[in-house]
Amino acid sequence: MDKFARNYLAEGIKNKEDIIVTPESEIYKSLNQHYNRNNHIQPPERLSLVIQETLREFFCAVQSGRDAEPSWKKTIYKVINRMDDPIPDYFKDPNFLERLEG
Repeated sequence: MDKFARNYLAEGIKNKEDIIVTPESEIYKSLNQHYNRNNHIQPPERLSLVIQETLREFFCAVQSGRDAEPSWKKTIYKVINRMDDPIPDYFKDPNFLERLEG
């Protein structure tokens, strides 16, 4: 996240509102590929919004120099933690992985 935030700053972005994340965005594709390697699971509809808001929080922290402070990411995690959805029941199924492969 901070790599992408720093890239936006290097590109001259000044306002967090100018950062828009869609399913076609590099960061979206990168995160989906990392956590959903074989695309077995449909990403949640809100994923692009959550990535966008997280990226904006990182952007603001880097822009204001808060990234120089120890534990600077903790405040960001507290903000984005409120955006978590409940874990879907199918993840709790003991046969979940077998069903994916079947």
